[in-house]
Amino acid sequence: MEGDCLSCMKYLMFLFNFFIFLGGACLLGVGIWVIVDPTGFREIVAANPLLFTGAYIMLAMGAMLFLLGFLGCCGAIRENKCLLLFFFMFILLIFLAELSAAILAFIFRENLTREFFTKELKKHYVRNNDTDVFSSTWNSVMITFACCGVNGPEDFDAVPLPPHLPMEETTTPEACCQRKLQSREGMIVNRQACLLGIERFQNRQGCYTVILNSFETYVYLAGALAIGVLAIELFAMIFAMCLFRGIQ
Repeated sequence: MEGDCLSCMKYLMFLFNFFIFLGGACLLGVGIWVIVDPTGFREIVAANPLLFTGAYIMLAMGAMLFLLGFLGCCGAIRENKCLLLFFFMFILLIFLAELSAAILAFIFRENLTREFFTKELKKHYVRNNDTDVFSSTWNSVMITFACCGVNGPEDFDAVPLPPHLPMEETTTPEACCQRKLQSREGMIVNRQACLLGIERFQNRQGCYTVILNSFETYVYLAGALAIGVLAIELFAMIFAMCLFRGIQ
């Protein structure tokens, strides 16, 4: 009876570690995509220290889970006490690190509010200056997502105009103009009309709403995945300890 129970525990341990292996592969894939994505999301991450750090943490955690899932599977099948103990200690550290990251994300959630981004935009944006990382990033975001500012073109009313800009042009930056193709190489539909303030040639919707709507589904999916990974890790630790104690 005890042998059957141990055998059942071994295969459950293997199953849970296989899910950890897959979860690690998913996190690794998402982390790599965020860092190398060519559509402009990479520039958002690079310009925000919190997002930049988070992307690399996701990449590191994915790689560690990928490796530990593999080690856990090997330890369970081979019934190796050393591998099982190694697995348990590291999965515990990862579990605590992920829990800490979730708590920190909740504490610093105010850094991702509409008001925070609006304040930063008005403070640091210097229009079409591509030598400035902040401005270049915002221009790329507005072009890629066909949006303007955080809330709309009115966000730029408080941004100082460059001295060489003709007086008849509005405060709306060129990145807010409608394009035939949503990329920096895309041709502007009517640049003069856009900069003169004719609304039908401008992107009027704010980037905060556009990006939030674009990523809303993925945010819930990522949250559900994170909860699932934490639950699997918890059960894997329990099975690892039970199997460790059962092996003679």
